[in-house]
Amino acid sequence: MQKIIYSFLISILFFVQAKAQNIDYTILKQINSSYTESGGKVQFVITNSVTPIMIAVPAGILAYSLFKKDSIARQKFYTIASSELFAGIITTSLKFAFNRERPFKTYPNDIFKHATAGSLSFPSGHTSAAFSVATSLSLEFPKWYVIAPSMLWASTVGYSRMYLGVHYPSDVLVGAIIGAGTSYLCYKANKWLHH
Repeated sequence: MQKIIYSFLISILFFVQAKAQNIDYTILKQINSSYTESGGKVQFVITNSVTPIMIAVPAGILAYSLFKKDSIARQKFYTIASSELFAGIITTSLKFAFNRERPFKTYPNDIFKHATAGSLSFPSGHTSAAFSVATSLSLEFPKWYVIAPSMLWASTVGYSRMYLGVHYPSDVLVGAIIGAGTSYLCYKANKWLHH
């Protein structure tokens, strides 16, 4: 009886995984097939904005904190920098743990690559980094004029990764969760340490 139950559960797991992969592929194909030359240029700029922004934001806050001798700004720097660091560590670890191929390699006749991409797909490092920065900024500076553009930028980064054919929707979703989650945990840890 136990063997039958295990076999049934394994069958369900494979069925759910196959369905999820089909949904992932279908959504990605719709987004990637809408590629245009002008849209590609815009999305390429957005996807390449991640590294400069993830360096500039904490560096700018650190420079301000040193110049003004502002300990609160320095705490904000620690929150944002540690969030980016932990998001990067978790994302890289998961990439090697899951070892998922890029969609343009799995479906070379259907998904077309329009940007450079590393070797592994799951989760999206660009999306993780973007949501780490955006969520940290939103928590540290809770004003609508910080939150709205930050989150819009991070979401657009995630979309750009699919549009350019280098990530599945599930890669982007999990990357966003990792980035937002590490930011929230680092924010709470910083509050706890300093109060």
